[in-house]
Amino acid sequence: MNVTTYRKLIAKQLNQDFKSAIEIVEIPLSKPAASELVIQNKFAGVNGGFDTLLCRGDVPYINLIPPFDLGVEAVGEVIAIGENVKDFQIGDAVITTARGGGYREYQLINANLAVKVREATPELLTLMPTGVSALVALEQVGEMKSNEVVLVTAAAGGTGHIAVQLAKLAGNHVIGTCSSEAKVKLLRELGCDRIINYRTENLNHVLKQEYPNGINLIFDCVGKQVFDTCVENLAIRGRLIVVGFISEYAKNVEQITQPRLYHQLFWKAASVKGFLMPHYKEYIAEARDRLLNLFYTDKLKVSVDPSHFNGIESIPEAVEYLLRGQNCGKVVVRF
Repeated sequence: MNVTTYRKLIAKQLNQDFKSAIEIVEIPLSKPAASELVIQNKFAGVNGGFDTLLCRGDVPYINLIPPFDLGVEAVGEVIAIGENVKDFQIGDAVITTARGGGYREYQLINANLAVKVREATPELLTLMPTGVSALVALEQVGEMKSNEVVLVTAAAGGTGHIAVQLAKLAGNHVIGTCSSEAKVKLLRELGCDRIINYRTENLNHVLKQEYPNGINLIFDCVGKQVFDTCVENLAIRGRLIVVGFISEYAKNVEQITQPRLYHQLFWKAASVKGFLMPHYKEYIAEARDRLLNLFYTDKLKVSVDPSHFNGIESIPEAVEYLLRGQNCGKVVVRF
């Protein structure tokens, strides 16, 4: 290991805007302790919404005081191992999902937090933790069944395009919403049954006309008016999972005045549930193994956004790109 220093991105202060909160620092790279690995990150996944909320201090379950590390999922190569580490060798490809381990060129991490993979490719970043979230949310929170109508919003995004395929694999009719022709094309390739480009079609109108009995299961990452439309179109005993609300991440929260939610839910015995991965940790390992298996046996396609973001400096631009909703699939930074 001949590297002595490396660069990482930190939040130096809380700020409404990601770019103003962060800075790049150069720090020494330590030798691994007995049970640690040193990993050279090759690719990191970008979670623009989560990153922005963290930099604003708006993630209620984590109370972080700046400066703190940013970035979550990364895939890379083991370049040094501690003396007690038995299951890894130098050169092994690994994926990690420790908060703060993504937006850096190297990471020093306890060996039991790394998962060995076949090769260090960006495609794997669509599976962990993004795809794991989609699987656990659909099955544990949404109680996904077969032969139902499932709606996925932001269906061509990193989480959405996996949710679409999982719902199809379970034997459901899947509707996906998106905002461009490129995204329509991706969703068609993934076998989405009804694609609604909300720039050219009215979501509420389509659902009312084509699905008069309502939607059984909704996977919503968008929020705002899309959420309202989703609630309105739930079927009897329909379930809506709140996976995120990207329409409000970079903005002030919209204040609304309307009848309380139970007026819409009660008469249909429908439900709205929030999903947050840290509250469902016990399902992660099984979901991860199942997804890797689906991917390696070609039952699951993964989409990495074709835009090239290279190096630590490109991360703010990648976050901005994602928040603007321009991505097709998972946004990835290459180191």
